[in-house]
Amino acid sequence: MGDFTAEEMTAIWLSVKVACWATAVSLVPGILVAWLLARRSFPGRILLDAFVHLPLVLPPVVTGYLLLLLFGRNGPIGRMLADIGIVLSFNWTGAVLACSVMAFPLLVRAIRLSMEAVDTKLEDAAAGLGAPPWAVFLTVTLPLSLPGILSGAILCFAKALGEFGATITFVAAIPGVTQTLPAAIYGLTQVPGGDAAALRLTLVAALIAIMAVTASELLARRVRRQVEGRDA
Repeated sequence: MGDFTAEEMTAIWLSVKVACWATAVSLVPGILVAWLLARRSFPGRILLDAFVHLPLVLPPVVTGYLLLLLFGRNGPIGRMLADIGIVLSFNWTGAVLACSVMAFPLLVRAIRLSMEAVDTKLEDAAAGLGAPPWAVFLTVTLPLSLPGILSGAILCFAKALGEFGATITFVAAIPGVTQTLPAAIYGLTQVPGGDAAALRLTLVAALIAIMAVTASELLARRVRRQVEGRDA
């Protein structure tokens, strides 16, 4: 199928970089939101849950357009960020934002399910011994939820790696700047003779995703065994 071109290698590297940053940016907020939804009752909880999952039901292009309206150069948030030298639209950092928004629901759901599976009696026992809520969270809830956190992080990475609609709407597909793997594959399918290169990039994307999911499963099993051994 031929060697990779410089443009293809750039698209591969950019996709991995964007997916890694999107996962890193989403992880802490995702854990906190999942904890709120799993362990706290408060007014507006249902609305927060619906808002978190909104990107799953909205067309990706709509999500990208909303990001453009809010974070574009003429958007209310975009103008404020531009005043301090931060430009997201048509920049790779904007791709990170778009991928984070699209992948966030999967991250939160995986972590939330893991936290809901934690025995509340263990948390109550820690609280009964005088541990404040933040200590219960850090020493009981968080460690026991690690398998779900790892799975959620990998799901977030995989979703970010394959994100297309919101990204291309918000930051376009500028070669070397915002053209990620999905955008590069789409572009190659639109030009004569681009099928071979598109297939190469498709195989690369599939390989990265398989490696990520396999690593997630192995890590989750290892952490689960350690947690179960500690409980025993």
